[in-house]
Amino acid sequence: MALSDISLTAGMRNNLLSLSQTSKGITTTQNRLSTGKKVNTPLDNPTNYFAAQNAVARANDLDTRKDGMSEAVQMLSAATAGIKGITSLIQSAQGVAAAALGTADTVERSAYSATYSTLLSQISQLASDSGYKGTNFLTNGSQTVEFGQRTNAATLQVTGFDATSSGLSLGTVSSTDWTSTAQISTASGQLESALSTLRTQSAALSSNLSVVTTRQDFTDSMISTLTTGADNLTLADMNQEGANMLMLQTRQNLGISSLSMASQAAQAVLRLF
Repeated sequence: MALSDISLTAGMRNNLLSLSQTSKGITTTQNRLSTGKKVNTPLDNPTNYFAAQNAVARANDLDTRKDGMSEAVQMLSAATAGIKGITSLIQSAQGVAAAALGTADTVERSAYSATYSTLLSQISQLASDSGYKGTNFLTNGSQTVEFGQRTNAATLQVTGFDATSSGLSLGTVSSTDWTSTAQISTASGQLESALSTLRTQSAALSSNLSVVTTRQDFTDSMISTLTTGADNLTLADMNQEGANMLMLQTRQNLGISSLSMASQAAQAVLRLF
């Protein structure tokens, strides 16, 4: 039926238009209350929508980097624990060498050399066991840690070293090697040099760990800033939207009443017959 086939009074048409607009307002407000956002599509506010999407995309990119940083922290922590253990073993070896220097008995020195060899073997094994997920900084392992949104935009190259007994230049000994004081003194010097190397390498790894943890904190802060910025552009004021819903429902009820009254005015014509 065409619109021209039905004649409505001006009051009824105005009331119907008002009710239609109120219904649209209620639908919009309900959507905002259910999603918590005042900008859900580009149609709501294209400028804020795309700005928020860009901020969220950056936050998501940075969030993916956090996993790599966390893994790097564990790799460095494993290496640090390994260095601590190796340092303890070297100090034990120094005690063995000192004890060997304190005696001239060849049998005792032979026993000490056997203990020393065992400690050297344990140093190598401990170094080999200090890896994490296939990366071991104590056996010349390396890892590239990425911080930026784009690949290779901001990275840190962490390079390990050889912390095995051979890598630390700790020569092997046999039961007959420690028959002379000079041989034991040579071993003691190698142990001192190994400790110095460990301290230097430990400082380098600790510096890298500090960089990674600092970037972790910075990344967390940036993600929070970007997310908050996106929310500020799109989130709805729930108190305001709740008040809007109450007002729209009241307006709808008044509109229905007004439409009814306009309809009654038209029906009054029938009383003339």
